[in-house]
Amino acid sequence: MTAVPPLLAKPAAKRHVWKFFRSGGLDQVSLSTADDLRSLGQLDQKLWVVLSCPTKGIELDEKTLALIDADHDGHIRVPELIEAVNWAAARLKDPAALLRGSDSLPLSAINDSTPEGKTLLAGARQILSAGGRANADSISVSATEDIAKVFASNPLNGDGVIPPEATTDPDAQALIKDIIACLGGSEDQTGSSGITAEKTAKFFAELGAYVEWVEKSSSQEIAILGAATEGACGSLRAVRPKVDDFFARCRLAAFDARAIDALNRQESEYLNIAAQDLKITAEEVAGFPLARIEAGKPLPLLEGINPAWSRPLASLRTAVVAPMLGSSKTTLTEAEWLSLNESFSAYELWLACKAGSSVEKLGLDRARELLAGKGRAALDALIAQDKALEPEFKAITSVDRLVRYYRDLRTVLHNFVNFADFYSKDRLAVFQAGTLYLDSRSCELCLRVEDPTAHSLLAVNSRTYIAYIECRRAGEELLRIAACVTQGESDYLVTGRNGIFYDRKGRDWDATIVKILDNPISLRQAFWSPYKKFVRILEEQVAKRAAAADAESGTKAAGIGTTLGAANLAKPTTPPRKIDIGTVAALGVAVGAIGGALATLATGLTRLAPWQLPLVIIAVMLLISLPSVLIAWLKLRHRTVGPILDANGWAVNGRVQINIPFGTALTERATLPPGSQRSRFDPYAEKKRGRRTVIIVVVLLLVFLAAAKVVGFWPFASDYKGDAEASSGVEALD
Repeated sequence: MTAVPPLLAKPAAKRHVWKFFRSGGLDQVSLSTADDLRSLGQLDQKLWVVLSCPTKGIELDEKTLALIDADHDGHIRVPELIEAVNWAAARLKDPAALLRGSDSLPLSAINDSTPEGKTLLAGARQILSAGGRANADSISVSATEDIAKVFASNPLNGDGVIPPEATTDPDAQALIKDIIACLGGSEDQTGSSGITAEKTAKFFAELGAYVEWVEKSSSQEIAILGAATEGACGSLRAVRPKVDDFFARCRLAAFDARAIDALNRQESEYLNIAAQDLKITAEEVAGFPLARIEAGKPLPLLEGINPAWSRPLASLRTAVVAPMLGSSKTTLTEAEWLSLNESFSAYELWLACKAGSSVEKLGLDRARELLAGKGRAALDALIAQDKALEPEFKAITSVDRLVRYYRDLRTVLHNFVNFADFYSKDRLAVFQAGTLYLDSRSCELCLRVEDPTAHSLLAVNSRTYIAYIECRRAGEELLRIAACVTQGESDYLVTGRNGIFYDRKGRDWDATIVKILDNPISLRQAFWSPYKKFVRILEEQVAKRAAAADAESGTKAAGIGTTLGAANLAKPTTPPRKIDIGTVAALGVAVGAIGGALATLATGLTRLAPWQLPLVIIAVMLLISLPSVLIAWLKLRHRTVGPILDANGWAVNGRVQINIPFGTALTERATLPPGSQRSRFDPYAEKKRGRRTVIIVVVLLLVFLAAAKVVGFWPFASDYKGDAEASSGVEALD
């Protein structure tokens, strides 16, 4: 059994009877009553046109979409939309009002018979009052979208954040600023930085821990050198790894004297260093032992030490060795070194347990002052006042949500549950970005795309002709759209062609085709496609032959000129060469064959009745065009917008087809307005156009008849014998 989402699994007391309408060959549920909205959770998901849509890149207020997107994953799904409808319906007297999509929510429409409705109504009146419209009877998104203005009138706004300006007490303000400086601030509804109850508690806990930790250091067992203990410990820790390394090497030398040379590093390593510019702080030098390694040797502190470590060792002698062992001490044995480390172990343990580091910047005196003062009580009082206002100001946020749902849920439903807007004659779907004007056409099915190449991989399954366009406008980021061309021809739609795109705000953009996804556009285009291809191929061949002939004649002319210039005038001229008899015979055969074919065509045409000739021409044209038309019809029959939307992150459930009549509505061709007067006189018309048209028609007719003979569709059966005899005569000539 198919799993059902939780929001759809709740059975209704009475099964709802749905109404459906058919548009574009797709059965879609009709949403027109309050019961339709209340029962939306009962509607089988298989009957929804869309199962998921993105919150970005569509023509709808993104704030509204973000409110519907409960899990904030960037997509709206069926359960989230049902939850939004149920939330809004429960707070309105007549949920059917959501289907009107009005910009203003009448206060009388709010259901004040419930606690939530009463709170909403109070919040709406507060918003209107803050905006100077206390007597208004309706509220719009423009009044609620800048809620910061409403909250700014009172720094205590129930959001749990206390900014410094929430109090006039300078001590409390200074305390709030100290907390923000140490722990960072939280942003409130107005954008100000403040503190929360959690941060206040953490701050005072850190203060207490810090003061207690510092007070422990006053013990003589920890701070053995008093105030100088911290500096001495730092000097000790700075050289500890290197001194430990020195004594370890000395112990190893005492174990086996043969290791002394290796422990002091190889001579080659010193030679490599000597070949470079020496720096006392160079890492190569610092990596060598502190002093020469010998068995049982004490560590020298003044002479014979690694120059890279002379300063740290001098600091060790001054800060640690002199106070602990005497100022005359110039060497340090391993036992003395271990004793010094043991003396500072308690202090180092105290450092490792350091507490309250986040408030250390305030200093010990300020920390003690804050702990002993009344600042904590003042902050707790402010937090309690803010908490008491939470329900009232939450209602203000809910008012904004309800007003947005009242305006936009109708659009969301008619582009999600059904596609009423897409098939409407006076509305645009939320995924339609605007209108493209190009090649005497206007295309309304234009969608925003991020990457045309990636989009086309899936959109190719739509079987729709798509032109990917880059749109540019001064001061705006590059806009990419996919424009679906569903009427006309594609002869002049090529990469680089320019047009104008108007977005939903009426702004014009310079539009350029950058990529084309080729598919049939119309049956008319498919019918004439074979002839256009033939003419195009013929023109290309003629152009190639003409270019080749022109190049050849130029080469011959240049050769003749060179030959004539270099020839000896005294040399007798060569008599003209006679035409070969074989060439004459070949030309005769060719002319005879062509003449025979034309004679056969002429004889056949003369034997037909006048009414038969158009039928023959129509039959031949159908024979040529029918395969192309059939292929185009099959593709146009399966043309759909689903893959185009899926490539943009939608989950289209229904088969949203673009049949031929609907495609004609999505792309309009240029036509003269009704009642226009048109003059047929063209002062620049070609004078011999009529004669040229007749010649073209005759040539095409001959091509059609020749093609018909090749494929076996030949009405002049009585001429077959004559053709055969003529062919035999030609062979005899050969």
